[in-house]
Amino acid sequence: MSTTTITLIVLGVIVLWAITAYNSLISLVNQAKEAWSDIAVQLKRRYDLIPNLVETVKGYAAHESSAFENVTKARAAAMGAVAPGDKAQAENQLTGALKSLFAVSEAYPELKANQNFLQLQKELGDTEDKIQASRRFYNTTVMALNTAEQTFPGNIIATTFGFKPMDLFELTEADKAAAEPVKVQF
Repeated sequence: MSTTTITLIVLGVIVLWAITAYNSLISLVNQAKEAWSDIAVQLKRRYDLIPNLVETVKGYAAHESSAFENVTKARAAAMGAVAPGDKAQAENQLTGALKSLFAVSEAYPELKANQNFLQLQKELGDTEDKIQASRRFYNTTVMALNTAEQTFPGNIIATTFGFKPMDLFELTEADKAAAEPVKVQF
């Protein structure tokens, strides 16, 4: 074999490796985007349930306006947040506001027996479970992407083509202390 043939073979292997590494990173980016979309779908479901829940509680506890206002403000902030870090913080505030709403409902036994309220509680609990599963899937996918971008030899392709690490959807230390799952069973 001539030197030219060996050089062409080596260059061919390098090009094939680069194409494979690039396609791998693109695949991981697309999986992370899909995972973020899954979170958005579940959060939208949660946002759609909240007004119904507020209206149901409001019918029994009309004088508890501060709890309703807090839930409404927190819902609006959560719907407006875009970046994973901002979204996580807004979601934690919404969870806290929902806890106060459920605390208000405990003072009204007839509300706790209302079938509409019970169904909304069940749906909200189911949605919370789906949100947690979506967050785990997103974080797993982003971790795989970030690892591929930061380890050799993938970091060469990532740097060359401008891939950037994505943010995990996680709680801050302050949020971890305050955040507990919304309790929907009485």
